[in-house]
Amino acid sequence: MSINTVNIKKMINRTNTSVRFSEVDSMRIVWHGNYVKYFEDGREAFGKEYSISYMQMFDHGYMTPLVHIECDYKRFLRYEEGIIIETEYEPSDAAKIIFNFRIYRQSNLELVCTGKSIQVFLDKNGELVLTILPFYNEWKKKWNQV
Repeated sequence: MSINTVNIKKMINRTNTSVRFSEVDSMRIVWHGNYVKYFEDGREAFGKEYSISYMQMFDHGYMTPLVHIECDYKRFLRYEEGIIIETEYEPSDAAKIIFNFRIYRQSNLELVCTGKSIQVFLDKNGELVLTILPFYNEWKKKWNQV
């Protein structure tokens, strides 16, 4: 079975934040590793908006560790700049959660970074789950992602 992307509604969360002092390096620009933290902020905001937070998955008995992360830098950010983190869910037939990210400079909407993350499901014993879980399948149906 493959996903029919024609009928799938895009699921995007946009959240705003600003660059904190602890996130810049000696050159006064955001240290590259902090973009991955911004992706995490985006995943958490997405989870709250679309009712699929880490704790909700944990309450169902599953953990969702990252197994892949991509980060492509386009421009740099400086201390106190406002940013927009755009997190988009990417539908998949597999038992995994895929997000695509775009980070924009808030002042001029310039794209500064893109990325992607892939998470898998582990049960309480830490074993990889290879089939789509019933609660996750119900969530996908609720949001028209199947």
